[in-house]
Amino acid sequence: VLFYADDWRHDTLGAAGNPIVKTPVLDALAKEGVRFTENCVTTSICWVSRATLYSGQYLARHHFEMLGKGRTVNGTEMKFEVPQNETLYSLLKKKANYHVGHAGKLGLWVELDHELNFDFFTDEDGWHWRIIGNKMWHVTEKNTADALRFLATRPKEKPFFLNVAYFATHAVDGDVRQYMPQNESMSMYVNDTIPIPATATEEAWGKMPPFFGEYNEGRTRWRWRFDTPEKHQHMMKNYYRMASEVDKSVGLVLNTLRDQGVLDNTLIIFTTDNGNFHAEHGLADKWYPHQESIRVPLIVKDPRMSPEFVGTTNDEFTLNIDLTATILGAAGLDPLPSMMGRDMSVLYRKGGIQTGAAAQGIPKISASNDERHYINSASDGQGKYHSGSESSWRTEFYYEHPMHSNPQYIPASQALVRKDYKYFYWPNFHYEQLFDIRNDPGELNDLRNSNDPEHKEILAAMRKRFVELKMLAH
Repeated sequence: VLFYADDWRHDTLGAAGNPIVKTPVLDALAKEGVRFTENCVTTSICWVSRATLYSGQYLARHHFEMLGKGRTVNGTEMKFEVPQNETLYSLLKKKANYHVGHAGKLGLWVELDHELNFDFFTDEDGWHWRIIGNKMWHVTEKNTADALRFLATRPKEKPFFLNVAYFATHAVDGDVRQYMPQNESMSMYVNDTIPIPATATEEAWGKMPPFFGEYNEGRTRWRWRFDTPEKHQHMMKNYYRMASEVDKSVGLVLNTLRDQGVLDNTLIIFTTDNGNFHAEHGLADKWYPHQESIRVPLIVKDPRMSPEFVGTTNDEFTLNIDLTATILGAAGLDPLPSMMGRDMSVLYRKGGIQTGAAAQGIPKISASNDERHYINSASDGQGKYHSGSESSWRTEFYYEHPMHSNPQYIPASQALVRKDYKYFYWPNFHYEQLFDIRNDPGELNDLRNSNDPEHKEILAAMRKRFVELKMLAH
């Protein structure tokens, strides 16, 4: 079972140290599994992340860059270009003989072939409250009911996969209220004061690249949500209420799995499609390569997990491209050669793998039964982008996001992400940035023009490596 929430960044969890938000079910799940603290997305926007989940590919490969359209070639909208028999859903249904369900936001605005992909399907997107039949539904309530309906009607003799794809905590775009929780949640957080982020300042906004103007969509949405202290409190409390509602829903689904006697034999994953600015840098929403945008929660509870990993955290760079390979692996399937991620279970099964400094000096080992192409070791050790070595995990990754509408609205952005430094490239403006994120986690002090010889050396090396990874991703 995959619990896949929306617009929910890595620290919107009690288990992640958030002092306000209440997520007791997910916190308990983290104690029963592994919480990945450096999990990231390769493109921070709803439909690209979902296309990546379904395909196991970067945007550079699956090309689904625009909602409902995909890419446009010679005036033709290409839609969803991944072959329908090569999606995560289709492989589970047709190759592994799983009973496959999707309850919630598909997120493409493009139809997938239901016969190939689904035994059960509902798609709820873009609303918080709606009358369906004779009942006024909240979208999280509807997502939950559909998930429970799938579990109640599934054939008991077949293995199953269910994606509970919550629309929460996504706002309703264009509605001034933005976040509209369920009525019974409105008593939560009333007496709390939501901390204002340290980088939610005009000074931080002023340090954004010069092409970030008031027309930038991140700035526009900041005005919708965060441009007064009162509005910031109101919006964040409703955002947290919706997160707590998802937490409660996860509990209901887990209880049903327990009642059916299958919980202890089921892989449980909680993650989200992208992060979210909560006024950091004077912005709202996502898109850009900053930590608030690209880091998302990941909790995995796996019946195959070695006991020593239960209740632990892992700080390896896991990515959303890895979800596909991990789910397929649990179903006994190898990822397709077109898929770019890696089965994350190697990090918590059979003693795990040597990673980071411990892996340096280990000779490269090719995955002999895997047809996919893996790149050479990263310059910082045995880390891999596609993680081809059986004895190491990636220590860096390439990030990409396309331009939307025009460069003043949502400029294209790319990055090379490491744990010590991050290199940004804004292709519409041929503009570079470099941040020392160990010492500057708020990404405020751009070092691209630093006269420090060490910074110059790091910039040159990361610029070169960035081009290598970008070319390999394409």
